Amino acid sequence: MRLRPKRKASDNIGVLHGEWGENEAVAYLRRRGYEIVERNSRPVEKDERLEIDLVAWDRRNDAMVFVEVKQHAKPSPYSRRLRSVDKRKRENLRRACNAWRRVNRWHGAFRFDVIEVYGVPEGGRPVIDHIEKVDLFAKRGRFVKWN
Repeated sequence: MRLRPKRKASDNIGVLHGEWGENEAVAYLRRRGYEIVERNSRPVEKDERLEIDLVAWDRRNDAMVFVEVKQHAKPSPYSRRLRSVDKRKRENLRRACNAWRRVNRWHGAFRFDVIEVYGVPEGGRPVIDHIEKVDLFAKRGRFVKWN
């Protein structure tokens, strides 16, 4: 029996595209005056599900911004925004944000954003959809406050 060598995470094309999407999101935020405080923050070391892609400081609004980055190859006319942030992911993000605030003793203003990056590394300039003020504590059936 021949054993296959164990694959590294960097061999996974989905991981590579995700990292590329995250780098594009960082560049996008910096162009808009945000300061990146942390990347891939895990406020609770024992729980790998509790990860925040980006923590950024919004100078214009004096608020800490927790950002979830989602990379998609292309937008689809048949899907809605935030389609990949399901109920379980929202709960983990809410818990991760609360843990980050507790660990860092943050008592100031904060919000949660989602950045959807449409494109692939070899496909040219991506399309970026920045969805601000996503409500992680929404009532059933609602996710974003649109006003």
